[in-house]
Amino acid sequence: MRFFNKSGPVNCEEHYCLNPLGRFDLEEILLLIEQKKYFVMHAPRQTGKTSCLLALMKYLNEREKYRCLYINAESAQAARENVRGAMQAVLSEMAGRAGMYLGDSFLKKHWPEILEQEGEFAAFNSVITRWTAQSPLPLVLMIDEIDTLVGDTLISVLRQLRAGYDKRPKNFPQSIILCGVRDVRDYRMQSDTGKPSVTGGSAFNIKDESLRLGDFPEPETRKLLLCHTAETGQEFSPDALESVWELTQGQPWLVNALAYETCFKMKENRDRSRKITGEMIQTAKENLILRRETHLDQLADKLKEDRVRRVIAPMLSGDGVPAHV
Repeated sequence: MRFFNKSGPVNCEEHYCLNPLGRFDLEEILLLIEQKKYFVMHAPRQTGKTSCLLALMKYLNEREKYRCLYINAESAQAARENVRGAMQAVLSEMAGRAGMYLGDSFLKKHWPEILEQEGEFAAFNSVITRWTAQSPLPLVLMIDEIDTLVGDTLISVLRQLRAGYDKRPKNFPQSIILCGVRDVRDYRMQSDTGKPSVTGGSAFNIKDESLRLGDFPEPETRKLLLCHTAETGQEFSPDALESVWELTQGQPWLVNALAYETCFKMKENRDRSRKITGEMIQTAKENLILRRETHLDQLADKLKEDRVRRVIAPMLSGDGVPAHV
């Protein structure tokens, strides 16, 4: 039986899901790639960014016009300002995924030697250049969780990508997609050693577009919930469907977490003859709050950021949304 997914990328064979390629304007993204653009996709955590990128990679590779690779930079976060350590993590990640998704062993064979010869401030550019030069098709590179990198590490990655821009598409990727919680212009790379901060936009000023992945519209929220009805026969009452929308406004993690709590975690509701009611949804909401689910804590933590507080504080005090933030 499939279930509502509230952790990690969606796998439509295991989870109730909406078509990830329908979550964004596929035609626009294909045009940006065709035009050799570098661009950003951003959205809050647990919105479905990784699921969409993986689906896009599969879509592009199946059409054999490009070779597309998805990598996740999060493993390099622990290196902090240790640029060499971070580069080792990123290059190892890229080599592993190239072998997994593309059956390509070039990176695994060559990245350690290139890092040793070129050093951490040039190796990323050099590895990508050499890999692209021997590729039979133009490359599309997706870098997820790019904004988990900090300080000199993030500056080095962005500037090495920028330095290769004029070499595309024969000797550098045709298109690069950076993905994270924030837009690149909002990256602030404050060094742990107290050096002045650098804004992300200045380190990656070749970006052409910033695309934001949105939440589920109400019809799509309802469609996801009704996947469960279609598979199990268990119905949602109209007030249950309304309650899910009212409580979540289509935020993907909240929709899935509420539905999973109601239909799977609450044992009495595993009886598929029981209709899911609005009261059950409200109980599920209280359960999630009382357990302080991980992602609720992460959302609450964002309220401490100055730029968020400047918006939220006046609203909580009854002063409305400020005109300038």
